[in-house]
Amino acid sequence: MANEVLYETDGQVVVITLNRVEKRNALNAAMREGLWQAWRDFEADDGLRVAILTGAGDKAFCAGIDLVEFADTKLGVPPPNFLPVLGQNVKVRKPVIAAVNGFAYAGGWRLAQMCDLCVASDTATFAITEARVGRGVPWAAPLIHMIPQRIMTELLMTGNPISAQRAYDIGFVNHVVAPDQLMAKARALADDILAGAPIFMETTKEMMAMVTEVGASDAVVAADRLFERVYRSEDAIEGPLAFREKRKPVWRGR
Repeated sequence: MANEVLYETDGQVVVITLNRVEKRNALNAAMREGLWQAWRDFEADDGLRVAILTGAGDKAFCAGIDLVEFADTKLGVPPPNFLPVLGQNVKVRKPVIAAVNGFAYAGGWRLAQMCDLCVASDTATFAITEARVGRGVPWAAPLIHMIPQRIMTELLMTGNPISAQRAYDIGFVNHVVAPDQLMAKARALADDILAGAPIFMETTKEMMAMVTEVGASDAVVAADRLFERVYRSEDAIEGPLAFREKRKPVWRGR
C-alpha cells in the first residue's frame, strides 16, 4: 500500500489514514490507489469488523482532489473507477466511520458522505467547492437523502464552507467533539458496533442503502426479506442466550 494511505489495525478495528499532511491530504493518484487497496483489504479480512477513515494532522481530513495533478493531466470526465466510493464502485459490507479533523472539502466531503457514520472535530469545516473551480458534482446526488433540499442547493451553488456544528445541525455529522477527543469518540462508536451482532450490522447497512432507492411500502417488504437471515442466524440464538446467562455474546457472524 502507498505511504499516502496508512492502514493500522487494533483488534477488530482498522484505522485508514489519508497521509499527505503537506498537501492537506489532497487525493492524488497514489492516495487513490492506496484507498482502493485499503478497502479491498478491509473487506477481505474476516477479523476486522469496523473501519475508521481519517486524515493525518489536524488541519485537514481531505481537501479534495489534487487540483495540481488535475491541471497537469487535463482530466475531463473522471472514469468510473477514478476514486473508490463505498456503495458505488467498491463494496464494503462492514460499518465505516469518518473521523473528520479539519477541512473536508469537495472530494473530502464525498469521502465523509460515503461513510456510514461521521464524527467531527469542533474545528472541522465542510464544503462542496466544485463550483469555484468549474468541476462537476454528480456524486452529490445521494446527499438529498441526508440533508434538506435548500441547504444542499446552497452548499452546491455557493461553495461556502460550514462548521462542524452546522453539519451536525443539518444531520450530516453524528457527533461533534473537541479535537483531542476525535479518535476516542470514533473508537467508542466502533466499540458500540462491535458489541452487536456482525450479521445485523451488515444487513442494516444493506437496508439503509436500499431504502433510499424505493418507496416506503416496498422498503418494508424488502427489509423483511433482508432481515430474515438475521432472524435465522446462530447469532439470533446466541444473543438471548447470553442475556439469560448474564454474559457477553460470542458472535459468530452467521
